[in-house]
Amino acid sequence: MSAASAISAGTGLPAIPAAVEPGRHEPLGVTVRDGGVNIAVFSAHATRVEFCLFDDTGTRELSRHALEGPVDGLWTGFLAGVAPGRLYGLRAHGPHAPREGHRFNPAKLLLDPYAREIVGEFRNLPEDHGYPFGHPDGPFALDERDNGATALKARVAAPLTGPGPRANAPRHAPRDVVLYEVHVKGFSMRHPGIPEALRGSYAALAHPVAIAHFQRLGVTTLSLLPVQFAVDEPHLSGTGLSNYWGYNTLGFFAPDPRLASAAVRHDPSAVVAEFRAMVHALHEAGLEVVLDVVYNHTPEGNEWGPTLSLRGLDQKSYYRLQPDDPSLMENLTACGNTVQVEHPRVTQLVLDSLRHWVGEMGVDGFRFDLAPVLGRTDQGHDPRSAFYTALRQDPLLAQVHLIAEPWDAGPQGYQLGRFPGRFMEWNDKFRDAARGFWLGHGPEGRRIDRAEFARRFSASRDVFDPTPPTNGGGARSPLASINFLAVHDGYTLADLVSHSHKHNEANGEDNRDGRDGELCGNFGVEGPTDDPAIRDTRERVRRAMLATLLLSQGTPMLYSGDEFGNGQGGNNNAYCQDNPIGWLDWPAADESLIAYTAALTRLRRDHALLRHARWFPSPQGEARGGGDDGEVEAPGQPTLCWFDATGHEMREQDWRIDGRTALAAALGDGEDRLLLMVNPDASPTPFTLPARGDIDGSSDSDRDGAGGWTLLLDSSGETPTGHRGEDGVTVPARALMLWGRPRTNAASTSRAHIDTDTRSNSTNTLSSDTTP
Repeated sequence: MSAASAISAGTGLPAIPAAVEPGRHEPLGVTVRDGGVNIAVFSAHATRVEFCLFDDTGTRELSRHALEGPVDGLWTGFLAGVAPGRLYGLRAHGPHAPREGHRFNPAKLLLDPYAREIVGEFRNLPEDHGYPFGHPDGPFALDERDNGATALKARVAAPLTGPGPRANAPRHAPRDVVLYEVHVKGFSMRHPGIPEALRGSYAALAHPVAIAHFQRLGVTTLSLLPVQFAVDEPHLSGTGLSNYWGYNTLGFFAPDPRLASAAVRHDPSAVVAEFRAMVHALHEAGLEVVLDVVYNHTPEGNEWGPTLSLRGLDQKSYYRLQPDDPSLMENLTACGNTVQVEHPRVTQLVLDSLRHWVGEMGVDGFRFDLAPVLGRTDQGHDPRSAFYTALRQDPLLAQVHLIAEPWDAGPQGYQLGRFPGRFMEWNDKFRDAARGFWLGHGPEGRRIDRAEFARRFSASRDVFDPTPPTNGGGARSPLASINFLAVHDGYTLADLVSHSHKHNEANGEDNRDGRDGELCGNFGVEGPTDDPAIRDTRERVRRAMLATLLLSQGTPMLYSGDEFGNGQGGNNNAYCQDNPIGWLDWPAADESLIAYTAALTRLRRDHALLRHARWFPSPQGEARGGGDDGEVEAPGQPTLCWFDATGHEMREQDWRIDGRTALAAALGDGEDRLLLMVNPDASPTPFTLPARGDIDGSSDSDRDGAGGWTLLLDSSGETPTGHRGEDGVTVPARALMLWGRPRTNAASTSRAHIDTDTRSNSTNTLSSDTTP
């Protein structure tokens, strides 16, 4: 009897032949076929790679099977008799030469980077590291203890069946997209209308109560915080805290079981089924699903970190090492290591993962964390890099949204506006301008002037459509700008108007973590207050910010909970708060604010001028008839004009006048006309309403004066909706007003109005009978 089959005897599992038959070089990973499994693993520098089978408990190794190779860096084999459900790992032999960048150690069981199903719990044990703790040579020493009994295992996954997961995908047009960033668990853990057994899970996010809220709110696309298999950072061990956000991905093909319902999270196959069912149900409701993905670093950390997968398989291929000392990891992520996406096989790993989540799991796009890492070469970020080129030509990935977080922690890491093709990008310039304009102070205390507000309101043409292009060529749309006020990483909207500094003590790092100097303001008292004047000011500013977000050009993104006043006690880095700090506080939800936010999205839907897919003229170019590149608007084409509070059209010199903040933006297309007025000051400001001809260039015979404007929105709630504007109006303190004129097309008279009764200080608990 062979060694391998002898180990298997007496286990109750089918005997596995010792000999590995020749296998196929694709697909990478472990794939069920022809009564067994095909195995394909990349390692350019290994001298031997073994496929290791375990018993059902994952604690007893049954057999090891040497793969054939390498051919083009691939180790392959076919092993008959291995069925879905079998646990396995990998071992890689090769040089242990840390000073040359190699850390092979066959005593460490490695997780298959292509694992579709993962079992076990990572506990960050000493034997998970490639060196002995306390050794005088530190990470240069070799730890020969075997960790197979406790290491994470992959499980052979059965081929997925059923209807194509994208058969009912909504495919929203880019101009219609309203993003909603949300944590799967945090959304529902405190929601009284969702069954307790489902709270915090994929299933809860697709529950009818959750779907009703999304539909009522008017969002189209859920942007989920990471859902791929992740583990906790070592420094959280023993603290009672965990990596709640999930930005520490180890399994690029497997959904995280911690986000599944309790009834199924022990079974990886059931977790996959629950995730796919969530996507299907959201699609049926017309909602898209975008995943936040982390391909920039892994939990293996720096040279002192554990050996879990890529490090042991081929560190020198998978990671960027410091060129002058390859014993050290290059840390462009501030997380210890940097994945070397520039390597062709690493590019393949990332693309294969993306295709899996689209083709097998049904998702509608990706938000790439620390995205410049993906395009980094030895010369820095390159929008023409091989990864971007391959991504943009892929026929499956051409169907989905691509979103970049356009900065990393390395040199020249800030790359806003420099991503290629149809990438959308998180626009922090919008965030800072919108916050600073309404708070009364911007970064470093300077005031946000009217020109900066106008640039960001009109989708940051200076960033996304510069001359010459900075993204390697290719025109960008205004929709490339993802506008936001708040996201997971920072203050919530309620907190940024209630605090003047961060309160991260619960994170256990003496308030050193999180971003210092993040724009915020408490308006007189730190944290909650009963002072009616301060509460009123905070409410005005919050509503004005929400209106700015949802009425600006570009693609808006709302952070979950901001629509009802959710706060985190001033914690602007709640990455480890898997508790009420990080969960949405539904019992305290402000129902009136939800109604207000929903009305804003209706206005956006009903007026194409608020989501224009072509560039308006620059606010510092001519007010009408051309932007910086001199294009001329044809008659009837949408136009954007800027006016001061006296009703005079802004000219270049007017933008340079310091101290004035009141501003009006007029949009027209020959049928629909909108007039937006902003007053960030603490006192009301009188405005003169422009005539129709001042907006869209109508002939003198059409100039019907300033009358005929109807109020669609007063963010302060002081002026009733439907109020008719004459020659002049007063914009309340810290408020935004939106006015409209009747459309010339009688068939297009639908209008969404803001009900002034939606402004209330009352709070209401949402229940299971919430309707869209």
